Amino acid sequence: MSNTPEKPSCESLISLFPDPFVVIDRNFHIVAANQKYRDHYQVGSADIVGKHCYEVSHRIDHPCSQNGEHCPLEEVVATGKPTSVMHIHHTCENEERVQLSAAPIFDDAGNVLYMGESIQPITEEPEDDQVLLGRSKTALRLMSILYRVAPTSSTVLLLGESGTGKDCAARYIHQNSNRSNQNFVVIDCGVLAENMIESELFGHEKGAFTGADRKKIGLFESADKGTLFIDEIGELPLQLQTKLLRALETGTIRRLGGNEYIKVDVRIIAATNRDPQQMLKDKTFREDLYYRLCAFPVNLPPLRERKGDIPLLAESFLKHIEEGESQIPLSPEVIERLLSYDYPGNIRELRNIVERAVILAAGSPVQADFIVFEHESHIVQSHLVPEAIPHKSASNRGSSSSRVSRDEVLRALELCGGHRQQAAQMLGVSERTVYRHLKS
Repeated sequence: MSNTPEKPSCESLISLFPDPFVVIDRNFHIVAANQKYRDHYQVGSADIVGKHCYEVSHRIDHPCSQNGEHCPLEEVVATGKPTSVMHIHHTCENEERVQLSAAPIFDDAGNVLYMGESIQPITEEPEDDQVLLGRSKTALRLMSILYRVAPTSSTVLLLGESGTGKDCAARYIHQNSNRSNQNFVVIDCGVLAENMIESELFGHEKGAFTGADRKKIGLFESADKGTLFIDEIGELPLQLQTKLLRALETGTIRRLGGNEYIKVDVRIIAATNRDPQQMLKDKTFREDLYYRLCAFPVNLPPLRERKGDIPLLAESFLKHIEEGESQIPLSPEVIERLLSYDYPGNIRELRNIVERAVILAAGSPVQADFIVFEHESHIVQSHLVPEAIPHKSASNRGSSSSRVSRDEVLRALELCGGHRQQAAQMLGVSERTVYRHLKS
């Protein structure tokens, strides 16, 4: 009798994986799957081998690439290299976000024979108003990138137009890092005066400058063991760029007016809506600091490149607006109008447009005419309420609400950007009167 130990089977090997794991051939057929995969998708061993993977995980009858999704099998076969992507999968009960980690399995000639795929369900959904909400290929790719970099200690540089959600992305990275139970500290270089930024970042000692009557702890120290998000870093003056670079390279800072170097352990996430290459060319940003920050650059796509996410984003904003949840689901006409626009202000502009539509609806269903875009607001205003609103004098305040029509209230609210108090002042009535007309 031979004492040679039996070679472990494929089934016994993949059963060791802690997450659902499946082996797929080049034609999308499932060759083997561990018990966790079968349990997760509620399919038995006899029912699964030979099935197409997309039938089981996506509940569709064609490869996911035909839906515009990033297909890991096609990439692995084409490149012979591992890959990792975020997908939306469908279990028997619901849909879920999953992180797929796929790797090639080669034959003796070095050709890709199979793909091994580990599936990690993402149990924590992003908040509804975050940039990560979405199912488009672009959104899922962004989610996958942020999900992968979050647990690392790498410095991240977020790039993208204004309104694309860089602040939300930074917060997501922090919340999914091993620093999540520590401080998340934000400094916006675009809103602080140049002479204030240094004190905010590094702090100062008492007497460091006129008006410094006490010691101030800077944001670097406040973020110790946590994350410091430096927004609009392109606005940072060159002199402070040098000090920031030194802090990043040495892990120490020195307060203004101080002599002592203080050790800090801070993860840096930076963001800018400016073109970094143009800043380098214009000599407004230090090249050495850029490459120090650019360990892991992430480009946040503009909303016009992920229009498929607009209905989901719009309805998520409605959940956070007073009386907005009653507007869900939006009508096909409203969605069609929302999809007709390119949103130069990106997600932030979409949020404002949705809020404005709810105000104009005043309790009735949102109509396509209530979707007001900036470049055509005068057209929509005249269409909604053709008559101008005469400004009520102060002497008319307190008069009966019957002196003001509901149309006048809507017109005033539109002109005042939805501010009830300002609309009431324009009409010469109380804010309660405005609210009563909206409820009527």
